[in-house]
Amino acid sequence: MNTAPLLDLKNIRRAFRKADGGELLVLDDVNLRLNEGEIVGLLGRSGSGKSTLLRIISGLSQPNGGEVNYLGKPVNGPASGIAMVFQSFALFPWLTVLQNVQLGLEALGLDEDEIRKRSLAAIDLIGLDGFESAYPRELSGGMRQRVGFARALVVHPNILLMDEAFSALDVLTAETMRTDLLELWAEGQLPLKGAILVTHNIEEAVLMCDRILVFSSNPGRVVTEIKVDIPQPRDRLDPRFRELVEKIYVEMTAKRAEQKAARAGTIEQKFPGLGMGNILPHVSTNLLSGLLEEVAAAPYNGRADLPEIGDSLHMEIDDLFPVAETLQMMRFAELEGGDIHLTEEGKLFADSEVDDRKQIFAKHLLAYVPLAAHVRRVLDERESHRAPKSRFLDELEDHMTTQAAEQTLRAIISWGRYGETFSYDDQEGVFSLDNPT
Repeated sequence: MNTAPLLDLKNIRRAFRKADGGELLVLDDVNLRLNEGEIVGLLGRSGSGKSTLLRIISGLSQPNGGEVNYLGKPVNGPASGIAMVFQSFALFPWLTVLQNVQLGLEALGLDEDEIRKRSLAAIDLIGLDGFESAYPRELSGGMRQRVGFARALVVHPNILLMDEAFSALDVLTAETMRTDLLELWAEGQLPLKGAILVTHNIEEAVLMCDRILVFSSNPGRVVTEIKVDIPQPRDRLDPRFRELVEKIYVEMTAKRAEQKAARAGTIEQKFPGLGMGNILPHVSTNLLSGLLEEVAAAPYNGRADLPEIGDSLHMEIDDLFPVAETLQMMRFAELEGGDIHLTEEGKLFADSEVDDRKQIFAKHLLAYVPLAAHVRRVLDERESHRAPKSRFLDELEDHMTTQAAEQTLRAIISWGRYGETFSYDDQEGVFSLDNPT
């Protein structure tokens, strides 16, 4: 058997030039091997560079450093034998199902009979036989994604790249498609030698993959590699399955905490002396209140397993982690060992009426979110009790991207309004104390 990897990435680095002349580092020192017969998962939150890495693998983007070898040869442009399925279906609406699938073969210079034969076979393989003449507008989301898979598979690629391929589908449709693909893979019916799945769904990664690479964010680095030894087909209720999901939650929360601790006192500490170092997630107070209420209520009674509560609320890591981490930042909850448990103040908030909740929230906002305290202090010190948004945006942009600064201020505006700590007029772009408590 050939033991050489299908794909071998060494020390991949990717950075983008910023308008101010600096650079935004997206991927740093990433190493990855894909062996024949493997499905490898890339698991991480938004901002971990997973999709950027897929573009580098496919040859659609070039790294700033490191090397990509496919079948022992360097990838310097679009690689023949590597196909990709996207989250957004990416079908041409004016073409039929058959015509969309045939596009993948026309560039190969095959004769018309061969193109039609292989396209019909691919459509039949992914379960859309009978829909050859339908247009994308006539199909459900799941059917359109099946067309995307047929278009990728029709060229008989060695490697299939799946970029959040199931995330735009409803829960039942996504589960059906995963099951169908795994059955075809197990039966050897897919014309593939290996696959890479990008996802932020932990259960999806455990269900489908032989190995999982867990990525950190900002920049993306591989922080953990986890081998999935559970035989296929896998049962979500299998204790081994649940234990592995729990292990990944623990790894991801622990690594996130380590990242934040490591950044303290470095340039990532955006405002030395003021402590405004974090890029804040734009998490609504409805989500914060909702998660506090859920964890406080039976059967959790103040302590919940993150995988369990995420599953019950249908929240993936990109949805759940920012809410949980914001509650931890504001001392309403603590994250430990894959669990979330409420502090006494968190329990008090969950048990309080609306007005009391606002007062508790305002106290914690000013005590534990330095940027909010900074905004309030500036407003208090000014005779007009007003300050333009640009005054704070300029400070943030000295140390983070414009997008991150906007996101951080949106979070502060939302939380400040809820706690009636300060007001913000979006038309004028001005903070004020017109409506404080």
